[in-house]
Amino acid sequence: MSAAVRTLRVLEYNARVYRRSWRGTLFITFLSPILFLGAMGFGLGGFVDRSGGLPGGVPYAVFLAPGLLAAQGMQTAAFESTYPVMGRIVWDRIYHAMLATPIGVRDIVLGQFAWIALRLLLVTGVFFGAMVAFGLVRSPFAVLAVGAATLTGLAFAAPIMAFTATQRNDQGFNAIFRFGITPLFLFSGTFFPVEQLPGLVQPIAWLTPTYHGVALARDLALGTVTPLGALVHAGVLVAVAGVGLAAALVTFRRALVV
Repeated sequence: MSAAVRTLRVLEYNARVYRRSWRGTLFITFLSPILFLGAMGFGLGGFVDRSGGLPGGVPYAVFLAPGLLAAQGMQTAAFESTYPVMGRIVWDRIYHAMLATPIGVRDIVLGQFAWIALRLLLVTGVFFGAMVAFGLVRSPFAVLAVGAATLTGLAFAAPIMAFTATQRNDQGFNAIFRFGITPLFLFSGTFFPVEQLPGLVQPIAWLTPTYHGVALARDLALGTVTPLGALVHAGVLVAVAGVGLAAALVTFRRALVV
């Protein structure tokens, strides 16, 4: 059995589990973000537009939608790389059972990572469909924002997977969501340009993967993308995902191989 086939077996396991449990994720991963877009984009957005709007005359909903798309990738990846991964290491020990087969630690990590990528494509694709339905797409390049949002999620999935493999209970996840995911969701350009932040805080925002994901998705959706800007944003996200994946290979081996 080749390495690619072993990785696909891990992905297939995740897909079969999801086929039985997808109804439980329907609201939080599909309906909730769309409702949030409607409430903030058209509710608050209407007030913003009547109050003078954004520079360049861009409606607030059009500005907000790609930011939420990238943020949804971050949030989905954070969930998929915490509780499900811990469950298979600590609670159900599914990964240990896999190691009793020809599947190895590398196959588990890559298969889980590939499944998260597939989930991100599904979630962000549905959200992008809602953007099209609401008339919030301004550029033919906007469809590539789905890839940008997926890449944003992977930049979080890999390092969080590496962290999860070092934990033996879920207490550490509270810190990730409370002090990591939530502040990044609020202050990395999703709802307003980071230039509106205090000068000392702006450089911190620029260093976060969320900022680069939001900026890339927004540039693609608005048609303002440049080759250099896209290369920088994508390069940062790929680098973070690559470092995180390398760390996950180490921490998973320590957690699974005695």
